This record gives sequence, structure tokens and C-alpha cells, in this order.
Amino acid sequence: MKRVGAIMRLPTAHLTAIGLALALLGFLGQVPSAGAEGLAWHLEQPSAPEAARSPTPVALGRIGDIEFWAPNRGLLITAGNGSTILPGLWFYNGVGWHQLATVCGASDGRIAWAGPDEFWTISDGRPGQAAGPLGELPNLVDDTLCRFSGGTVAESFATLAFQANSYESMHAAGCIEPSDCWFAGEPLPATLPAGSFHLHWNGSSLVATADEQSGHGVRAMTPFHGHLYESVRILAQDREPEENLESGNPAGLHRLEPEADVAANGGSPFSLIFNRKMGLLPGPGDGFEYLQLGADEEALWAAAGPAEEPLTPEEELTNHLTVLRMTPEGKWHQVIGEEASKAGEEHGEPLPAQDAVTAIAAEPGGGGAWIALDTQKDAARPSPSTSALVAHISEDGTVSEEQTLPAPGEGIGPRGAGYKLACPAAHDCWLATTQGWLYHLTQPGEPPLEEDTDPAFSHLITFRPSDASVPQVPPASLPIDDSGLAGELPAPPPKFTTSSSTPEARVTLPLLTGVHAKLVHGSTLELRFHLAVKARVRLLAKRHRKLVASTHMQTLAAGKRKLLLRLDPKQWPTKLELKTHALAPLPTVSTRSPSVNTVSTSLAFPKALELTGWGPEL
Repeated sequence: MKRVGAIMRLPTAHLTAIGLALALLGFLGQVPSAGAEGLAWHLEQPSAPEAARSPTPVALGRIGDIEFWAPNRGLLITAGNGSTILPGLWFYNGVGWHQLATVCGASDGRIAWAGPDEFWTISDGRPGQAAGPLGELPNLVDDTLCRFSGGTVAESFATLAFQANSYESMHAAGCIEPSDCWFAGEPLPATLPAGSFHLHWNGSSLVATADEQSGHGVRAMTPFHGHLYESVRILAQDREPEENLESGNPAGLHRLEPEADVAANGGSPFSLIFNRKMGLLPGPGDGFEYLQLGADEEALWAAAGPAEEPLTPEEELTNHLTVLRMTPEGKWHQVIGEEASKAGEEHGEPLPAQDAVTAIAAEPGGGGAWIALDTQKDAARPSPSTSALVAHISEDGTVSEEQTLPAPGEGIGPRGAGYKLACPAAHDCWLATTQGWLYHLTQPGEPPLEEDTDPAFSHLITFRPSDASVPQVPPASLPIDDSGLAGELPAPPPKFTTSSSTPEARVTLPLLTGVHAKLVHGSTLELRFHLAVKARVRLLAKRHRKLVASTHMQTLAAGKRKLLLRLDPKQWPTKLELKTHALAPLPTVSTRSPSVNTVSTSLAFPKALELTGWGPEL
């Protein structure tokens, strides 16, 4: 394919003016933008559901993921768009998109296909949980799982917040087999073994574990030839020590082995794959973002742009957008980047060197991939007035079909930057933008797809089963007398393990309750609280990241206790952290106990001092 020129950036003000002028004429249709060899990207937005009473296409809200089992069987997950579009899932049947579920939506969810009628979603938690010991709201963002099977939500998995086994937010999902699926996300809290949070589905239960080879978050995951590859965020402080270079750790790309091969890998499912020793990317912390991943049968693609805030001005000038390709045999090749440029392998002008990579998708059958780009500023804070930038990259590094979407003259204004890409077949790709709009790449003359009429995707799913994140409500009437059959209450679930069935649960009471804080004598903070068991306690005061005051480590008995901390008015803290470590097991009670979720706290002191970090952290 010949190169068609560099990506053009139309001034935002110009694009906005065009959009406003056309808005006066009403929403205009979906005019294709011409590309090489007749390929064309065009806006293909589904209409709102009938209940929304909107006959014209509307934004679907933030689309966290878009995945295909076949060209005529696709899914997307969305956060919704107010009352017009409810959070949930949409299904593509080869003819058009329709709403599939009004449950299991997510702020920035993910989808993992396990079989033709079975898939998983990373979804938001449901409201209704009690606040934490300081009145803080529980995290509900991307921290639960739904397993869809046969046209229903077969199982829902979640945990209560503020517990030792609480799920972290997840950003990646993938399945090797229906009984071998992984979900991963944020680093584990400092109180737990170092590593990134992972959940593994073994076909009957979910088991939580940690990738101890990385203390940083997982940001992307994709299956490729019987393995799962996950992209790990590398931080600036990982630059040193130098011995990390020899061990290959930390690595920006890990491989998850099939369950059947775990024993051969020394009992660990995690293998380090991509690191500084390979020479394809600069070393950890050298100013690159995490790798975006995409794969088909022919290759695994990985791409990264420079970090938003490089460590030095030199890095800002020298770091190049980098694209890598791996064959099924495990051979890596830098298609675009500094090494490829030195070797003379780049064809034509490179892609914008300082742009962020927001998505990459391999295009089956052609050996190439599509990539979506955005400026660093807009990638961090998406703007509705931004246009999508896409380009095709061949396996030899040729960049072609670079386009701005919508193209000038199409009759519609900007619809947001590209955020997610999927290519179920050759010359058949989908792009979801940050503003909830869909573009479809097609080739004129291709026969239409057969409509998918599978009953599992034909009706609206509105029910999500209960899970451990929803405390049991005590019954209004007395239970039936079964005194001859009663046994012990089930024990609390093991740490970081969740079974597929959830009998009556027991919850751990918080270490800290009844927390009150006030200033005395103008600059001394008095913190009163109740300890459930004997614990080590230390109060820290920070101004941004700098420690400006702290108490000594103290061992306090259970009961009502008090700490005093002298503050410097010239270095007034912006945040407090109470470090605690329980020295005895915390008491547990049944979720049916009336004492559950009745903790109340209060905070009242001047200068908007933020109180964070509560919980067992020592």
C-alpha cells in the first residue's frame, strides 16, 4: 500500500465552527471518508433504544471496550449517557447494534470472550454498601465481574469494600480457555504482599492472587497462541537499581501461562517477556507509557508513546512513538521507533513522535495493524472537540491510510479521539471514540454479513444475580424452627479467594471506628478513635508528598484511644495518613447481625485538611 501523507491536525476552533454550523442544519448522515484501495471509515452509530424516545443516533457514553467473537458477533460495554443510554452492553449482529444488557455496565469496563455464547465483563459495583470508618464512600469503579452465559448473567462476583480481601479496580481481562480466564488491575495495598491484583477463573471458582514480579498496575491484556499477554505500567523509579537490568525485571510485558503449563513454570503462571535487555524499548522509567496490545493469528502487536511527563527534557526530544510486532515463534521486531529509524527500516515520514497511543488492533489476513493516536494532553483529559486520528501500519513499517475522523467535508463535527479499536476481519474494523461514537472501516463491494440470530443475544438482559458485595437483609419474620438441623455458621472465606457460591457470609469489623478529629490550641491535632483490638498506630501529616509532622509508632490496647500531633502553621499539611497494624485477629460477625454497617464517624477541622490512608498499612 502506498503512503498517502502525514496525519493532518485541523485546528480545533475550525472543527468546532464547522460542527456548530452544521448543527443548525440538523444531524447529517454518515458519509464515508475515502481511503486507499477503496477502504472507508464512516460513522455507524446505533439509534437510542425506543424507550429513550430519540430517533437519531446519540453518544453511548464512555465505551470501555469493544470485542468480537466473529465479524457478525461483537460486544461493547459502556458507562451510559444519562437517562438516554443506560450503563450496560450492546451487541452487533452483522446488520446493526442493539442494546443487550442494562446491567453490568462500567465506568471503563472490559470484555473477555470465553466461548461463542459465554463472556465476562469487568463492571462497576452496585450501590448500597456502608461507608468506611471515616465516612468515605466505597470504591465501585471497575471492581466487579459478571459472567454471561446462554443469554443471562449466570454469576456475579464482588466483595464488600474496606475488607482484607476486597477487589481492586481492574483494567484488563482475557481467556485462554473457558475454564482459564484472568482479570487484573491495580497494585495491591501496601499491607499485602507486593504485586499487581489478579483474579483467576478455573472453571468453578475465582481465586485472587498477585503477580509478585510487578508491584505496578496491569493496563491491557490480550490472548495470543494459547497464552495471555499483559501490559504492566513501568514507573520512573524503576530505572534503578542496575541489577534489575540483568534479572530482566521489571518487565513491561508479562505472559500468563495456560493452567496446564503452570507446574512446568515452577508453579507460577507469570513469565517475564519484555524488558530492557531486549533493546526494543528504552529501559524502565525512561519516559514511555505502557504498551497497548492487539493480536490476530499472525502476530502480537504492542505500541507505546512517550510518557506524558518525561523525566528530562532530553527524553522529551529523543523518545519516539514505538511499535513492536511478535510472530507466533516468539520473534520480536521493532516496526516503528528509534531502533527501526537507525536501521533505516522506517518508510516515509514517521508517525507524530510525541503522540500518545490510545489503541492498536491487528487486521487479520493482511499482516498489518491499525493504530489510534491522540495528543498527550487530550489522552489524559479527553476533549469533546477532538477528532480521531488513525493510521494503518504494515508489518514492514509502511504507514498508510492516515486519516482524521471525521474527515473534512463529511458534514459532521468532531466526535472525540479514538479510544478502542477492534478488527474482526480484513478490511473490517471498528473504532470507538472517547465521546461514545462508533466508526466502521469497510470496503465497497464486500457482500453483506449474515445476521446473527443466536437467541442468547436476541433479548434485553435486565437481571444481575446477588453477590458478596450486597449484605444480606434480615428477614421480617422469625425463621422456621429447625433446631435439630442447625450447625455452625460457615467460616469467613480465605483471604483473596471467592467461590462461585455465596452462603450466609461473615464480615470483619473494622479496626478503627468512632473517629473524631479537632484542633486544640490552634495548631495541635487531636485524633480520637476506638480500636477493636490491640494495634500499632502512627499518624503522619504530609504537605503534598513531603512529610511535615508525625507521631512515634505506638502500641495501643483495644478501646477508646487518642493521638496528639503538633502541626506547623508555616507547613500546614494537605493530607493525613493513619498507619495501623492489628496485633490480634479482628472480630467477625454475621452479615445478619444488626451491628453490621452501623459505624458513624465525624471530622471537623479547618483548612480542608484531607484525611486518607486509613486502614491496616504497617
